[in-house]
Amino acid sequence: MNDNSYVDWSSMSDKAINMAVGGFVKHHRQAQQMTQDMLAKAAGISRSTLSLLERGESVNFVTLIQVLRVLDLLHVMEAFSVKEEISPLAYAKLKKKQQQRVRRSKKSNESKEDLGW
Repeated sequence: MNDNSYVDWSSMSDKAINMAVGGFVKHHRQAQQMTQDMLAKAAGISRSTLSLLERGESVNFVTLIQVLRVLDLLHVMEAFSVKEEISPLAYAKLKKKQQQRVRRSKKSNESKEDLGW
């Protein structure tokens, strides 16, 4: 694909993914005009740990969460949420049960006629 916004994460090595995440963090830190020292202090980590993260080195997952929190980027964690899905067949069966016909009794028809309906 020629679209630069598409990333085939499954074909990337662990190192390449680490580098992409580090580049993401660095880009957003710089966009918010923060130095490494400022971000590291706000996240409660050392500047050298932040530097490792930005260079694509392996760091603790909690470190990444702390950095994302300070950068107000925790919304990227949405990708990890589990959403309950229903199969099309199960959905069709559920809808069929919900669509049971409601029948009027003769008595209800007669009372409507008495009212002029």
